[in-house]
Amino acid sequence: MEPSPTTDPTATAPPTPSAPPALMALGDEGDDVRALQHRLQQIQWMEGPVSGTYDDATRLAVEGFQAKRGIPVTGQVDQTTLDRLVAMTREPTRDEMYNIMRPGPALLAEGATGDAVKDLQARLKQIGWYAPKIDGIYGPKTAEAVSGFQGKRQIPVTGEVDQRTKDRLYAMTRKPTSDELNNIVATPKPSSMTLDDRCLSGRVICISKSQRRLAWVVDGSIRMTMDVRFGSELTPTRNGVFSVYWKSRDHVSSLYDTPMPYALFFSGGQAVHYSADFARNGYNGASHGCVNVRDKAAVAALFDTARVGDKVVVY
Repeated sequence: MEPSPTTDPTATAPPTPSAPPALMALGDEGDDVRALQHRLQQIQWMEGPVSGTYDDATRLAVEGFQAKRGIPVTGQVDQTTLDRLVAMTREPTRDEMYNIMRPGPALLAEGATGDAVKDLQARLKQIGWYAPKIDGIYGPKTAEAVSGFQGKRQIPVTGEVDQRTKDRLYAMTRKPTSDELNNIVATPKPSSMTLDDRCLSGRVICISKSQRRLAWVVDGSIRMTMDVRFGSELTPTRNGVFSVYWKSRDHVSSLYDTPMPYALFFSGGQAVHYSADFARNGYNGASHGCVNVRDKAAVAALFDTARVGDKVVVY
């Protein structure tokens, strides 16, 4: 009989592969970092203005991008990370890298008339910027409403609708109904919500952007609903199927230093939470990507009911 093989005590484990060299990392500054930050903004992994400083917010965004795409999560930009990011985005302009906003060509301006103006007026009315009747005439009141909307969102104030203004307005509003376009006040209907098919099984926080509603759903049965608002076109709320990964009752944003009570985090830094600004100003504003709730009692009840691991559907 041959002797049993034994482990050679002198054998060593294969060396651990070293991490690829970092092209950009925490503390770096300059135009390369500015371009990185804008590219991350383009695919909704980063919020806020481009700073040119590789700070913690940039590191977290890079980590999220790497994890999503199966790249080793280091928080540093190596060649693989950069190549993947460049392939998914476009080259930022110098204005974009330095947060310079210039007005674009006017799509609508004073003197314009027709259905496009009625659509504009109705959307401005949805978020409280336009009060007169919708008449399809781009007059001084419409220009004043557009100027107010632009100023609130740090868009160059011209009173004219350029592509940036239109995109931001469309991101915050829905397609006007025929009644809205024709100044017909509909009889209010009982609170209800049409559910996405992905919300029909299990425990789900179901969030509809078009209906601006959130429903707590258990096995297809709606248990509660509440009004919600979302991020702007620069900081959009991500669509998809997620899950609650963290609950923080008295959370304060480390990026914006603002309270986020009853926060239910579901995608990176995006969470469902109570918003005092939404309660005070309604849809005349937007979040930084989170799902804002203005009914404090309702979101508190949701916070107490929902569990880590519950599904979140945003559509």
